[in-house]
Amino acid sequence: MSLFWTKNAVKEVVRRHWSGRAETFDQGITHAPQSAEQLEAWQARMKAWAGDAPIDVLDMGCGTGFLALEFAALGHHATGADFSEQMIERARAKAAERSLAVRFDVADAENLPCPDASFDLLIERHVVWTLPDPTGGLIEWHRVLRPGGRLILIEGQWSSPDAPSSPMHADYQEIRETLPFYGGAAAADLSHAVKIAKFSSTVIEPLMDPMLWGGPVNRDRYALHATRG
Repeated sequence: MSLFWTKNAVKEVVRRHWSGRAETFDQGITHAPQSAEQLEAWQARMKAWAGDAPIDVLDMGCGTGFLALEFAALGHHATGADFSEQMIERARAKAAERSLAVRFDVADAENLPCPDASFDLLIERHVVWTLPDPTGGLIEWHRVLRPGGRLILIEGQWSSPDAPSSPMHADYQEIRETLPFYGGAAAADLSHAVKIAKFSSTVIEPLMDPMLWGGPVNRDRYALHATRG
């Protein structure tokens, strides 16, 4: 962590950035499906990951709620958590439009408003790169999973740490050195962090199907699966 940035100050920059993008968030092809085919590709993965019997699922860093809403539509008990109130407001509106019973909480990834051992599955998509303390987040996620509960981290490495920030991420320019996984996380590095957080049985599932991402995939993308002992 930079001497000039506290963890809370970094988190506030991240919160403001994503709150400012909430209105247009679903227009991003890696944020929400832009076609029936892309949606079907994600639904197939989610069915395989969660199984048929209803389970308790937490969508961590849920944004406008895509994963939580789809798990609920599949018959699971879904909760979404995000640091941005604006994202959560949009997620709640989408749940109401679809008549889906999903709980959405404004919450810090390292301080969730959930009792110990609340969930069977915790899933996130492109979240760890935004955390100033990814290991602290993983330790908290370990806490809220039940023994034998599963962690799925949908991640990738989409740019090098020293690459210029895109105009869309200009807010991150001054804090990028405080984010250990800025630009995405290599599977080996994320596996190491997961093991520090006391997860076990780490498996890397490639997610290179272009249908998932709405086009050709030119960077490594994967789902890291792990288990809470």
